[in-house]
Amino acid sequence: MPILQAHNISYQFENGEKLFDNLSCSMTQRRVGLVGRNGAGKSILASILSGEKTPSSGTVTQTKSVLAYRQQASDLLAMPLSLSQFLGKHDVLEALKRVEAGDCSQYYFDVIGDQWTLSKQLNQQLKALGLPQQADFPCAQLSGGQLARLQLWNMFESDAEMLFLDEPSNHLDVRAKEWLLGSMREFKGAIFLISHDRTLLREMEEIWEISELGLQVFGGNYDIYHQRKHAEIRAVERQLISVDKQRKHLRAQIQCNREKAEQRAAQGNRLRKEGSQAKMILDGAKNQAEVSASKRNKNQQHRQMKLDDKHQALMARKELLKEQKLYLEDGACRSGKVMLSILNGVLAYGYSNVFSLQVYANEKVHLAGPNGCGKSTLLKMLAGKKPLKRGECRVNAPLCMLDQHFGMIQSELSMLDNLLQQCCGITVSEARTLLAGIGFRRDSVFRLGRVLSGGEKMKLAMLIVSHQPEQPFLLLDEPDNHLDLESKIILAQALLKYRGGYILISHDHDFVTESGVQRTIRPFG
Repeated sequence: MPILQAHNISYQFENGEKLFDNLSCSMTQRRVGLVGRNGAGKSILASILSGEKTPSSGTVTQTKSVLAYRQQASDLLAMPLSLSQFLGKHDVLEALKRVEAGDCSQYYFDVIGDQWTLSKQLNQQLKALGLPQQADFPCAQLSGGQLARLQLWNMFESDAEMLFLDEPSNHLDVRAKEWLLGSMREFKGAIFLISHDRTLLREMEEIWEISELGLQVFGGNYDIYHQRKHAEIRAVERQLISVDKQRKHLRAQIQCNREKAEQRAAQGNRLRKEGSQAKMILDGAKNQAEVSASKRNKNQQHRQMKLDDKHQALMARKELLKEQKLYLEDGACRSGKVMLSILNGVLAYGYSNVFSLQVYANEKVHLAGPNGCGKSTLLKMLAGKKPLKRGECRVNAPLCMLDQHFGMIQSELSMLDNLLQQCCGITVSEARTLLAGIGFRRDSVFRLGRVLSGGEKMKLAMLIVSHQPEQPFLLLDEPDNHLDLESKIILAQALLKYRGGYILISHDHDFVTESGVQRTIRPFG
């Protein structure tokens, strides 16, 4: 029996725009990964399948109890929840404290039940997860990675029979990703995964891809899916070559037939003038030739229309399958120059270690360390947004920071206006070319910043920071977190070719390697 089924589901925005239409699917494997370009509707589709959202039309049937993980942790950040309150352990821990203090009320014994070692067990579990071991620690003070780990752990410990995981590895460091991978393997229920992390997708038994073509199902894990996608692109290209040859041959044939018809007509006219054949015979031959030519022309036109339609369909499919391109401006060559240095520094937040570092111009540096150690705080300090608690910091060139929340994207401006206003000297034509490279052409460049998906905002922000007139050194705080698989690869290739320097925070080993990082630094130990 299928774990879940969806029949002819559609989703339409309030403005009437349809995200997808008449999708049907049946989940029969225990591990399914959903992939697709940014903005294709992955998160909304998962929300519909999990029962969180209602489709505009169609039906969904579930056979399991489900829990869903989302990136947004607004409830944890906005409410004064402690770790124990979020985990639902607060009452038991309070009861244990009361009993230890000498209160023998039956109520507290009933609350505790058989959980007399909960405090010790919880501390051990929190330590293993890399979380603060104080049960009353405020959730709002956790880092993004710690919040993600807390939420995921709570889900894996639940009685749910199926988990919907939307980008669960975002913000997780290497150790936390290993824990996530182990937890997924140990989980006995079904998992529906949205991810751009190839390591996690390799654990799947089936890959679903959502696009303008609908929902396609690929048996096997990510590697098998990747092979089949490349084979599909090659097949489309071969078909295009074949159709182009047929169109060229047909055009030559049409031209040849036209020339022969003109020659026959000229010969008939010559015979009429000479009077060597009866007019009746010549008229009959002319009529027969015209009828034959009319039939031939109709057949050729019909064949030409079919070939043109096939060519147009193949080109549309190739457009969907082809790679996008992200053009980053070349940085100014300042090799050998010290770009920034910190001497005996201590951050205002994060680890209290004393550290020193030095980064040179055009150097591509990976900033590594566990969640909560202060990596993002260090970048904010370099960008002048946070103070240095102690020590000396020197910056010798313009810096441009790209944060995790795309703060530079102005929500009420179009994509085109965001580029034009924030990239001094860029022309409309140049801006349109850059936007076309990331998949936005014609009227789509007027899409407002507030309606863009996370990945779309990230790609636009990357264009803005890399096309500043002063050629700044880039500070990149997990720029790959919200990108689809294809866009991750494109961004990595762009950073690899980039002549300027940058400091990169990322927990994706494949992305870091493919971005051309020259050195990894761990300033906090």
